[in-house]
Amino acid sequence: MRYRREDIVERAVGVLDEHGLADLSMRRIAAELGLQPSALYHHFASKQELLAAVADELLERGTRPEAGVDSWDARVVALSHELRDAMLAYRDGAELVATVHAFGLGVNGPSRRLAAAVRDAGFDAEFSRAAAMTVLHFVFGHVSDEQTHLQANSVGAIDAAPDDRSGTDSFDLGLSLIVDGIRQRLAAAGSVRPRG
Repeated sequence: MRYRREDIVERAVGVLDEHGLADLSMRRIAAELGLQPSALYHHFASKQELLAAVADELLERGTRPEAGVDSWDARVVALSHELRDAMLAYRDGAELVATVHAFGLGVNGPSRRLAAAVRDAGFDAEFSRAAAMTVLHFVFGHVSDEQTHLQANSVGAIDAAPDDRSGTDSFDLGLSLIVDGIRQRLAAAGSVRPRG
């Protein structure tokens, strides 16, 4: 049977969710597809390229329409929740997406969309990119902490539900601190636009 790139990514998503990022290898994916590992290199030049494709797929699956979200700050919050939910939907999702992002491979959609939202507040491109990266790093860190806690609980390493460090309430509070800081910059610059 001949496999397409999309088939390989689909199987890789399944391996990630079932076994975790540590076991997401070319050898395992090939074995599950009944192929030799070398066959995967016809579609992906390296494991890093495959990981980037898997991360992009996770984020694509989690994309939501932005209907009804007009103000820049509401867009930042909505995009952050979209990213959080997309990563939480898969085992080690945060670790995968953050790693691929750190390598500069794929996964540039969230930072680009966040920067565009901040730019709509009236900031220049440089500040907008910095603000977007701050939000992105917060989301990566928070979700990574959530997933680590949940996974440790699921295997009995700890005997507790997620505490105050994780969960939606904590996420919303931390995100609001960042967004409030951006609003403060707007107020200080005297360039506050009416909120939509």
